[in-house]
Amino acid sequence: MNKPLLLGLPILLCYIRVLSGSLAESEHPYQEVFVDEDHYPGIVQCRMCHLKFPGEKCSRGRGICTITREESCTTGRIFKRDGTPWLTFMGCLKSCANVDKIKWSVYLVDFRCCRGYDFCNEFL
Repeated sequence: MNKPLLLGLPILLCYIRVLSGSLAESEHPYQEVFVDEDHYPGIVQCRMCHLKFPGEKCSRGRGICTITREESCTTGRIFKRDGTPWLTFMGCLKSCANVDKIKWSVYLVDFRCCRGYDFCNEFL
């Protein structure tokens, strides 16, 4: 299991200087951003697959995505009304929330979110 590089550092806050295009001509061309590592684990990669049917390998959108500060790795599962698995998808999602059995037409949908380490959504 790969852990993010920043989690092992004893630094509580990571100081980042970002060059901003809108501030480039100003007297102070750098914008300062503080990142609290307890709430943002650093760069996290997620497994991505747009379509995976039960008993099959990923058939569309296979790859890796990297989450932004507002995103989480996610795994979504769509079930038929009787609870039979129909489709799974994985990737990066903004404003993700763990939810169970959301009604969507004739289907039920589960979402699971994580952001603690690389590929955390593989076994959600």
